Amino acid sequence: MLEERAEELRAESRVMAENVRIAAAEGDRSENAEYIYGKMKLGQIHGKMRFLGNRLEVLETVPQPAPDDGRVHFGCWVEIEDDDGEMHSFRIVGPDETDRGENYISTDSPMAQALLGRSLEDEVLIKRPIGNLEAIIARISVRDPSKAAS
Repeated sequence: MLEERAEELRAESRVMAENVRIAAAEGDRSENAEYIYGKMKLGQIHGKMRFLGNRLEVLETVPQPAPDDGRVHFGCWVEIEDDDGEMHSFRIVGPDETDRGENYISTDSPMAQALLGRSLEDEVLIKRPIGNLEAIIARISVRDPSKAAS
C-alpha cells in the first residue's frame, strides 16, 4: 500500500514539475501565482515522498497468515463483545496500515495492546481515553472472515 502511494506521488510530482516549468516560462515569478503555488505543492509532494521512502526502508514484511494457535497475533481479525452486548470487529496491523474505515487498528493502540496474546473467550479490559471498556473475545481468525464466506 505504501509502495503504491509512493508511485502515485512520483507521478504527481512529474505532473507538478511540468506545471511549474510552464508557469516559470511565463515571466516574472515573484507575482506568478501558478508558479508560487506549484513550487509549494511540489515541496509538499517531495516531503511526503521522503517520509514514505524512510518508512519503506525500515518496514518489515510479516509472513501471512499469522499463527493459528487460538491466540490474538499481529495480522489477526478479532471480534469482541462489549459489556453492552455489541459486537465489534478489528484487524490488528502495523501503524502504517491503520485504516478506520476497514477497522484496521494499530498494534500500538490500547485496543490492540489489550487483545494481543489473549485467547478466545478471554475477558479483556481496554483502557481508552474516553473510559475503560470491558469485553470478551468472541472470535479470532487468521484469515479475513468476510472472504471465508465466499
